Amino acid sequence: MDVVGPRADGRLVIATRTALYLYRPGRAPQAFGRGYVPAGGEPYIALAPKRRLPRAGCAFVRDDVYALDADATPGVVRIDFNGQPYRVADFPAGTFPSGIAFDLVGAFGYRLLVTAVVGTTTTLYSIDCRGRVTPLTRGGPRVEGGIAVAPRTFGKFAGDLIAPDENSGRIFAFGPRGAVALVAESGLPAGGDIGVEGVGFVPPQLGRGAAYFSDLGAPGSPTEGSDSLLVLRGRDLAQAGLRAGELVAATESGARTIAVRCAGRCSVRQVAVGPMSAHGEGHVTFVRGPG
Repeated sequence: MDVVGPRADGRLVIATRTALYLYRPGRAPQAFGRGYVPAGGEPYIALAPKRRLPRAGCAFVRDDVYALDADATPGVVRIDFNGQPYRVADFPAGTFPSGIAFDLVGAFGYRLLVTAVVGTTTTLYSIDCRGRVTPLTRGGPRVEGGIAVAPRTFGKFAGDLIAPDENSGRIFAFGPRGAVALVAESGLPAGGDIGVEGVGFVPPQLGRGAAYFSDLGAPGSPTEGSDSLLVLRGRDLAQAGLRAGELVAATESGARTIAVRCAGRCSVRQVAVGPMSAHGEGHVTFVRGPG
C-alpha cells in the first residue's frame, strides 16, 4: 500500500493492508509493529523526523511511523520504534483520511499534515507532537494518495503541500494559510484507480540512489497489481534526467511517471512507465546512493 523512509538504520517501512514491514533493499522484508493492525481504508504512512516543536513543548521522535486509520472512527495512529501503536489524533465521523506527510521544510511549523476527504472536498489538518489537530484548509479539491511538502527550490509553490487528484489528473498545492492552487495538469490518464496517485521530490545528492513506489494487489480494479515494490534504480534515474528538487508523480494504473519542474512556471515531462498491470499506491520514495 505504501513505502516510506529510509529510517536511521537504512531500512524502508512498508505498509500493507494487514501489517507493517521493514525492508533493506536486497533482503527479505521483516514484520514490524506486531501490536498494530491497519484499520480500513488505505493506511498510508509517514516516517517522523527528529524535530522539537518549542511552541508545542514536545518533540517528534525519529523513525516513529504515523499511519492513517480510515475505519468508522477515523484518525491517526503512531507506531513507535519498538512497534507499539498509540492513537494520537481523531477526525470527525464520516471523514476519509486520504494522505499523510511530515512538513520537513518548515512552512507548516514542521508538523504532521493529513488530507481528509468528505464527499467531494478536502480538509487539510496539521497535527503537532501532542496530537493537537488544527484545520488549515476547508473545502479544497478532492485529493488522495502519496503527498509531500515542496522544497524551497520549487518556485512559487515552495513549502506548500503537494497532493494529486486521480480523478482529474491534476496536481494541487495547499498553502499554510489555507489557499489552494493548481500546480500542473499531469497529462496522464485520469479516473478512479487510474490517475495520478503518488508524489515525491528528488533529493539533493541523490547519486546512484533509487526511487520506490508500491504496486498493490487490487483484484477487480482496472489494473490488478502484484503486491510488490516497483523501483527506478540509479541508471534509470540518470537516463530519465531527474534533477534535485523536481516533483515526481506516478499514476495508479501502470505507474506512468512524470517529472514537474517549477521555476518561473511549471513544466511537465514523462520520465518512466511501470508494468502495464501495476496498481500504484502511496508515496514515491527516494533513497540516496553513493555519488
